[in-house]
Amino acid sequence: MNQLHVFFFPLMAHGHMIPTLEMAKLFTSRGVQTTIIATPGFVKPIENARNSGFNIGIHLMKFPPEKSELPDGITSFDQIFSDGMIPKFTKALELLQEPVEKLLEEFRPDCLVADMFFPWATDAAAKFDIPRLVFHGTSCFSLCTSEHMRIYKPYNNVSSDSEEFVLPNLPHLLKFTRTQVPDFVREEIENDLTKLFTKVKESETRSYGVLVNSFYELEPDYANHYRKFLKRNAWHIGPLLLSNKGGEDDNAQRGNESAIDEHECLEWLNSKQPNSVVYICFGSMATFTAKQLHEIAKGLEISGQKFIWVVREGKDREENENWLPEGFEEKTKDKGLIIKGWAPQLLILQNKAIGAFVTHCGWNSTLEGVCSELPMVTWPVFAEQFFNEKLVTEVLRIGVSVGSKQWKRTACEGIEREAIAMAIRRIMEGEEGAEMRSRAQEYKKKARMAIEEGGSSYNDLSALLQELSAYRLRVTT
Repeated sequence: MNQLHVFFFPLMAHGHMIPTLEMAKLFTSRGVQTTIIATPGFVKPIENARNSGFNIGIHLMKFPPEKSELPDGITSFDQIFSDGMIPKFTKALELLQEPVEKLLEEFRPDCLVADMFFPWATDAAAKFDIPRLVFHGTSCFSLCTSEHMRIYKPYNNVSSDSEEFVLPNLPHLLKFTRTQVPDFVREEIENDLTKLFTKVKESETRSYGVLVNSFYELEPDYANHYRKFLKRNAWHIGPLLLSNKGGEDDNAQRGNESAIDEHECLEWLNSKQPNSVVYICFGSMATFTAKQLHEIAKGLEISGQKFIWVVREGKDREENENWLPEGFEEKTKDKGLIIKGWAPQLLILQNKAIGAFVTHCGWNSTLEGVCSELPMVTWPVFAEQFFNEKLVTEVLRIGVSVGSKQWKRTACEGIEREAIAMAIRRIMEGEEGAEMRSRAQEYKKKARMAIEEGGSSYNDLSALLQELSAYRLRVTT
């Protein structure tokens, strides 16, 4: 009877599901009974965790739900390639409220950790006097910067898209251009996404608090700012990927099935010198035009560096593959490896041959870079990635920007080969890159200390579990 029971409800997207599963593992390892509300597309990773000895419960939920306008084959946000599909997807998420409430009524967990994309979860949990915690899947830094962007609207004070503005009242002087701000934020006309994010912010302020997949030492100014200035209850409990004590197999199984044999990939890496290979990957959702993929290939060629380049399947590349420069694969066969599809990213990043990470600055990837002590070439595309870039390049000073200025989810382009080659060389060849690598090594040490007993993240989770136990006591007496 003393054991706490926590429900986890992730968004149907790999970038949200992976840290939620790691969070459930962490809570389980601290003696908490955990259950994930899962859709069919995400059952396998949970079953892998169960087979590894984590006693995590599963409640299966149909997705798309009844009365949804989504086609039956769409089971994940990763499959949404056109902006026109987004309203249908968000509507489908709203239809999950009733089945979730039935589960909460039946099982009465002590807490619901629900993804930010379910703003209705705060009210659903409140009906049964269950505290709801929000999981954004990003840093306090980006939560602070996005909230200040929403409150102060500084993009309205510039005369052109290319003119820089300062984001006010933050611990650091941060400059952006209007094109780096999400279109649904800067456009005055209300649309489905602006309505959704208004609900997200409003439900967050009424929730019990926010769980952050980060650690205090990485962003102390912003952890304090979020709690004191923005007055949010927040617990830093990450990096969640380090809390998972699984071995090589566990790291290889994070997310989708790999498109390359892990051993073949590691064998190739192990034949290379330390810090001699660049890893390029833009996550599971960003898409590039054939022209931009061609420029990346040319940039890699000009840089002269060895590389592993992950190119997303499907819409990210034309089937006839005419985006690759003629003879590129032949020319680079000893220097480069192209993985078409999902890659065992964590295994690759942790290999000593990797010397830099070209990343879209999704938070999971950014944390993986930090925890693998890697300097980064930052190439944000959409979501909160332009904020994360500022953390990496200007606050932590462990990265170099490639110069991306356009917030765009699909068909991204505009970065030329010379800019790509120059950013890679800055990290791989110069003293500046060596200094960044040294700083990255320090953050990795701090990350490991944070999750150990007595560390900041360990203590934050202990404090949260005590609060939830006290809350349950008040409700039941």
